[in-house]
Amino acid sequence: MKIKDLKNISQFNFKNIANEDIEISGVFIGDLLSWVMANGKEKQIWITVQAHLNVIAVSLLKEFSCIILCDNTSCDEEFINKCKEEQVNLILTSCSAYECAKELINLDL
Repeated sequence: MKIKDLKNISQFNFKNIANEDIEISGVFIGDLLSWVMANGKEKQIWITVQAHLNVIAVSLLKEFSCIILCDNTSCDEEFINKCKEEQVNLILTSCSAYECAKELINLDL
């Protein structure tokens, strides 16, 4: 599956999609950055409520396919611009992490 295949999920707001052809291999849900760094895997979607520059750094380090900010997490322009600069795919949603996971499971992730 690829990022572009997520466009059927109506609750997702595609804030920055630098590369919609990136492969997705699974999903990781977590907010504790040290835990994410220790346990996240390359090409996973990362679902979190964290929206600060360290999240982008971790995403790049782990080579995640994209970040989904759930629960109506707000992010400032600096965060969005840094995602654009670093070519990090960013999706916003009002869904909870659980609801996001359910949607992604329905897509066989």
